[in-house]
Amino acid sequence: MEPLPLHHCKVHKWQAIIHRIHAFIHCIALISIIYYRLSSIFLPAALPWLLVFVSEIFLSLLWLLSAAYTWRPVTRTVFPERLPPVDQLPAIDVFVCTADPKTEPPLGVMNTVLSVMALDYPPEKMSVYLSDDGGASRTLRSLRETWRFSRAWIPFCREFAVENRCPEAFFAETHDDGHGVEFLDEKQRIKREYERFRERLRVVGEEEEMDDANHQNHPPSIQVIGEGESGIDAANGSKVEMPLVVYVSREKRPSSPHHFKAGALNALLRVSGLISNSPYILVLDCDMHSNDPSSARQAMCFHLDPTISSSLAFVQFPQKFHNLSNNDIYTSALSSIFDVKWRGMDGLRGPILSGTCFYIKRKALYGMSITPKETDVDITKLRDSFGPSYQFTSSVTRSSMNGNADMVNSLLKETKSVASCAYEKDTQWGKDIGFLYNSVVEDYSTGFLLHCKGWSSVLCNPVRAAFLGSTTTNLNDTLVQGTRWNSGSLDCLLSRFCPLIYGLPRMPLLQCFCYTYLAAQPLYCLQVWCLAIVPQLCLLNNLPIYPKVSSPWFMIYAFAFISPLAKYLWDVVIIGGTTQTWWNEWRMWMIKSITAYFYGSLDAVMKQIGIRKASFIPTSKVVDEEQLNRYQKGIFDFQASPIFLVPLVTLTMLNMLALTWGIAKVLVVGRLRLDEFFGQVFVSFFILLVNYPIVEGMFRKDKGGISLRVTMLSALHAVILVTLSFIYFLPIKTKSLARFDKICRSDKVSTMNVTPTYSLRLDLISLFTIYYLEIIELHMYSYP
Repeated sequence: MEPLPLHHCKVHKWQAIIHRIHAFIHCIALISIIYYRLSSIFLPAALPWLLVFVSEIFLSLLWLLSAAYTWRPVTRTVFPERLPPVDQLPAIDVFVCTADPKTEPPLGVMNTVLSVMALDYPPEKMSVYLSDDGGASRTLRSLRETWRFSRAWIPFCREFAVENRCPEAFFAETHDDGHGVEFLDEKQRIKREYERFRERLRVVGEEEEMDDANHQNHPPSIQVIGEGESGIDAANGSKVEMPLVVYVSREKRPSSPHHFKAGALNALLRVSGLISNSPYILVLDCDMHSNDPSSARQAMCFHLDPTISSSLAFVQFPQKFHNLSNNDIYTSALSSIFDVKWRGMDGLRGPILSGTCFYIKRKALYGMSITPKETDVDITKLRDSFGPSYQFTSSVTRSSMNGNADMVNSLLKETKSVASCAYEKDTQWGKDIGFLYNSVVEDYSTGFLLHCKGWSSVLCNPVRAAFLGSTTTNLNDTLVQGTRWNSGSLDCLLSRFCPLIYGLPRMPLLQCFCYTYLAAQPLYCLQVWCLAIVPQLCLLNNLPIYPKVSSPWFMIYAFAFISPLAKYLWDVVIIGGTTQTWWNEWRMWMIKSITAYFYGSLDAVMKQIGIRKASFIPTSKVVDEEQLNRYQKGIFDFQASPIFLVPLVTLTMLNMLALTWGIAKVLVVGRLRLDEFFGQVFVSFFILLVNYPIVEGMFRKDKGGISLRVTMLSALHAVILVTLSFIYFLPIKTKSLARFDKICRSDKVSTMNVTPTYSLRLDLISLFTIYYLEIIELHMYSYP
């Protein structure tokens, strides 16, 4: 009798059919627009026309790449109850990464450590490694206090089958219903222990506040926490098995590149390879605590499934967040990524590695092939790639070793050696082994290389979120984080691992499209900047860019505009989103295109030409209560860097001016026909409608509004843009006025076939008035 499957994969055929039909129809519309532009390219003002045309082409190409995400969406269901017995489950190493206790408060980090120490998995098969990349004594002391509290916390979680094993989140919940007196009494006891634990962490923070240690210049430090002590079951006083906890701080020197998070993870790979060497690894950011203790068993439903396990590299869980507001104005939920894009990629070769919340196979990170050959176990050759440590190189070909304190102490010197700066010299670390170093988005690069080697991945998206983290709740942090991500993405596009060049011969076409879209996404900045400026300046100078409303081509443009909006609304709704979510995501897409995409692209280009070095600024986990309060109320907080605000406000002002000018021309002067300029007027209107919070922010007087200094500076930039456009269009307008003057002076005016004298006089007066206004405009344009 064949064993029952450990998971089930469902293909959403009807959704796939709708996606494909829409893609086909939308492609026809885009091809028609390109034909229209090519047939009308020779115009007097060719440059604005050409800029808009190029923008439309690039938008079409990026849309084509993005269509691959929804080609074959799937969902998966797991059956943990069908897993083999506990003693047959493989061992797991857990990596938790932190860098600076000032931006990543130790209380949050230690809650994450506690939550993974209490996973519903055999403790003797688990080892938890905390990477402290800043080498801060505050973090080490906090981890020791965490171990002390965990001896009471973990037995409590196991005895009462607690579902939420992050203490901070657990005590924020109410458990008065459906629980016995024994549970409530024990909960109160543990809560008192937790309060004492928090107080000890506060004291440690105060004592270490004046710590002036250089977090970029320190020796390696590896320490076992707890020295093999067991937990104590309060019910009967018996000992409870605890997972191994190891503190790891790799060596960092100013003269040696440390490669940010990727370097820290590779150091953890080597240290853990010497100590526990578990075949599977869970990687978490320091703020991403376990929300479901069964996540390890869920992941094993894929890794141990014989139908896919041989080629499966990693199981990716979605990143979910506990501090989201109902409105989520900054679209920090990332639902469009995990619930739409990653679900679609799961139907291809699998989702992209996403930085945290994934269970990955150690063998895949070691750069081994899916089906290893005999040459793969040649230790001499392995040392050329993996480094000079014989003990570590030997561990590459061994299974897990169930590390303990005594083993770590015996290998202490060797673990410090593999965590040193010099160890990776002349090896393949960061190139073909471990997490790659070619970009600050090491997750994208590493996942891409794994898929190129034939490995696959799956998305596990259970009803209850497996992990919960904290996300950005203010505009500045959102844009800084986006700038870093987009800089790294474009780095990949410009590197030797460019998906279209390196990936095309090594992976399926649609999978390659998905990777290319993510890497090229920062280039949206060029098109959005262009479409937020050029049509508006042309409107101010009476130059049509789009077809007339009465033209059949206008309907094609209208369809090409409405089609992706409606399609994305459908994508959001079918995953449980709302129209408010859809609207917020469009707004943030525009804001990020102008700011984070632009500065990320600029940073990537500067790194490529050697002007700037790679940098990594961790997202701050420190909460500003005032900013958080505005976020919860759905109010934008514009306490952001002027480098982000000035471009946004400048373009908003330009579109306000263009819209006002267009409406005034139609209603007051009457010479500008709405039929001819409706497209440009509507573009300005739509931009202002979507970005209304920016307009509102300019008139707000509270602390979170846009400052007067930023507003005035933006107004100056808008005036400069308009002035430069007047100068550029002046020769064109001069020629037009000359032709108009010739018509006015010709005999055609006097021979108009108009019978009523009164009507003829009105026409002549109107013609003279318009001509006079044009002369005034010509003189206005002639002076700065």
